Amino acid sequence: FPTDRTTEIGQLISSYLVREKDLEDHTVHLLFSANRWEHVPLMKEKLHQGITIVVDRYAFSGVAFTNAKGNFCLDWCKQPDVGLPKPDLILFLQLSPEEAAERGNYGHERYESSSFQEKVLQSFYCLMEDKTLNWKTVDASQSIEDLHREIKSIAEKTMEEVQNKPLEELWK
Repeated sequence: FPTDRTTEIGQLISSYLVREKDLEDHTVHLLFSANRWEHVPLMKEKLHQGITIVVDRYAFSGVAFTNAKGNFCLDWCKQPDVGLPKPDLILFLQLSPEEAAERGNYGHERYESSSFQEKVLQSFYCLMEDKTLNWKTVDASQSIEDLHREIKSIAEKTMEEVQNKPLEELWK
């Protein structure tokens, strides 16, 4: 469940990200949140069936990016996502902005600049201070095989721990 660029909201987000369309910052933030909410019924259905869901970015990314713009407090940024299904595990793949910039296709979308990414990183660090969430930081500069092995191990351990735990809501 990454940002779904196929829905009407997703198409609007996509055109914004590739710089085809300009949107006001509050609007963009709320559109990303609305895009997540579009998936909630399906997410809950899958979770109740016992299916594990892996989400790319989710609410934390949206909060960190908007907060990094400087004129948005963390609480305002979190508000539209209050009540989303709370993840049992949040993996933060740590990679320096310099290393990220060396990877393919970097710089083609809005927000892909080193100075902005550094601000985003600081926002993520603030979010990680929330001890009600299970954050795990993983070194993303290691080989793909080692990274995969580490993520798989952390995920399997978490799945065992939360097997019979009820679904909770985010930031409630």
